[in-house]
Amino acid sequence: MLLYLSRFTQGEKFHEATDFYAWKGYDFDILNELDDADYIRQGNHPSRSKSVYITESGMEQAKELLSKYGISDWKQG
Repeated sequence: MLLYLSRFTQGEKFHEATDFYAWKGYDFDILNELDDADYIRQGNHPSRSKSVYITESGMEQAKELLSKYGISDWKQG
């Protein structure tokens, strides 16, 4: 959920974007678990990349958690 809330795009207007990324500022074991669950993708060389790609299932899971805990999503336009 935190990766989702801190997401960014690469060169696209945020409100038009379909691909979202987040910085890897979290424990690597947790990131590996999220990658194994197909919520994020770390790329071919995870130790070299500084950001992760948030998959569609990762986006859906984050939105479900936001709803469950009553947290509003933010919009940037």
